[in-house]
Amino acid sequence: MSKLYELLEKIKQRPGMYLGAASISSLRMFLVGYQFARREMGLENQDSESDFYKNFQPWLQQKLEVKTVNSWDKIILLYSVDEKEGFTYFFQLLDEFLKRDKTLIVEKTDVAHYQR
Repeated sequence: MSKLYELLEKIKQRPGMYLGAASISSLRMFLVGYQFARREMGLENQDSESDFYKNFQPWLQQKLEVKTVNSWDKIILLYSVDEKEGFTYFFQLLDEFLKRDKTLIVEKTDVAHYQR
């Protein structure tokens, strides 16, 4: 598991420790800071982390059939009563996103196997 997903799991279990409260907006700002700090330290993203940063937003927009310039946290808030519910909904969506990801990896592996 990537460092990003390990960190997200920790945040899910104890949001107050990392964010102050279970808040979708605070989570996004934390992740922006995390990504910035890694870049500043010269640490490259793992493939699964790059997948999240590049593909979560478009996947979310397609899933929810939303076209907007707003960030993923604002999109999730459109479907949530408040910040806390948005925080919970994010992790449900992330699970779906990761399952989508695993399916693609299996398909790519199968295709590569048959091309040999």
